[in-house]
Amino acid sequence: MKRYEALAADVEASIRSGLLKPGDRLPSVRQTGSRRGVSASTVFQAYYLLEARGLIRARERSGYYVCDSRPAPAPVPPEPDRSSQPADASIALDVSERVFGILEASMSREVVPLGSAFPSPLLFPLARLGRAMAAAAQSLDPWSTVDDLTPGHAPLRRQIALRYRADGIHVDPEDIVVTNGALEALNLCLAAVTRPGDAVVVESPTFYAALQALERMGLRAIEVPTHPREGIDLAALAHAIERHRPKACWLMTTFQNPLGSLMPETRKRALVELLQQHALPLIEDDVYGELYFGDRRPPPARAFDTQGLVLHCGSFSKCLAPGYRIGWAAPGRFAKAVARLKLTTTLSTSAPAQQALAAYLEGGGYDRHLRRLRQTLAARQAQFAQAVARHFPEGTRATRPLGGYFLWVELPPGVNALDIHREALTLGISVAPGPIFSAARGFANCLRLNYGHAWDARTEDALATLGRLCQSYVQVRPSIVR
Repeated sequence: MKRYEALAADVEASIRSGLLKPGDRLPSVRQTGSRRGVSASTVFQAYYLLEARGLIRARERSGYYVCDSRPAPAPVPPEPDRSSQPADASIALDVSERVFGILEASMSREVVPLGSAFPSPLLFPLARLGRAMAAAAQSLDPWSTVDDLTPGHAPLRRQIALRYRADGIHVDPEDIVVTNGALEALNLCLAAVTRPGDAVVVESPTFYAALQALERMGLRAIEVPTHPREGIDLAALAHAIERHRPKACWLMTTFQNPLGSLMPETRKRALVELLQQHALPLIEDDVYGELYFGDRRPPPARAFDTQGLVLHCGSFSKCLAPGYRIGWAAPGRFAKAVARLKLTTTLSTSAPAQQALAAYLEGGGYDRHLRRLRQTLAARQAQFAQAVARHFPEGTRATRPLGGYFLWVELPPGVNALDIHREALTLGISVAPGPIFSAARGFANCLRLNYGHAWDARTEDALATLGRLCQSYVQVRPSIVR
């Protein structure tokens, strides 16, 4: 049992025994953390869990209070409990047109963005960042527009290196390349370690942009079974390496998109050891690592790398400044190759945006923002999970990630996610259907839902509508429902 779960269980026992009575105010987050010897984030997570169960309620500027009634815990759908089963094959890619068509149809502001890849922009300190951007533009050092061209703004690289250091990972600022978002970093790293015709290991399911990158570079995908909670299957990965001789792996070991899976530290260490045995580079997409709901940031696979084989990629787009498009690569032994590729492609990243982010990080407040953001996302996940349990057909399963902002929903057999996507759009709702996350177009009955936008009546109605739509597919195909 995790710390926040143990704390929540203690408070729940006090409520159900009558020790804490309806209307009683709970100790403050600070008081509880001090008494229990846990972090504020642990207390918040426990209180969010109790709030989701209907046992306590937050009052604006006042704290948390025991609810007037003590209902049974709100139901949530069961989690998927099996790894995927992709074909043991090296697959040529043909996914981009399908992905583009689905994404373009979902971009309207009028659509409820359950299929969006980004959380709500209202969650970010954009006004403060805007002031930092204006100040940076006014005080821009003319020489920095030349000196910092390819590697990036030196103060920003120093701030990124300091965040690595705080997590116990040594990365020299000189070995960091600032990029136009994480996607450029990932693409540069992929180009640095592969050539057309090579095979690359990906998870199953995997982020659709990884498949698009492989397709554009003339690479082949090896889809490896992946568990919805613990990530890629290491035995299956070892088999794929022996059989297909890939040139690289592109993996998300922390809050994987779309599953939300988190590889335990022991498995991350074993992953790196396996890849080192084969001198196989790992491109680690770690854009959601700051969005954890527990006590501390889960270490990336890069933390266990002793040979410079992990090309670690991060970004501020998912946790601070989505429109600024500032990401980075810490490519280990491939740093020079990645920097040269950056030099010959986009050359540089916006100097004012880099300076604005450096100034914001130097001024403090980033971690305070992250704590609020994590708390909001954790609460919204609970609300979404309960809504899926209320509205979706019997037999539906949904992941409960320990971070990020995606739910992976497995619908009963016979429900076609592409059909759901098309029909939902006509009703003003976007979803991300499972087949766009697969080179082999699998996961036909799966959806990815984004819980990073506002929880309000519009969202609740959209989930209810989506549930009825899914239910209609179950009802017209009763013979195939188990």
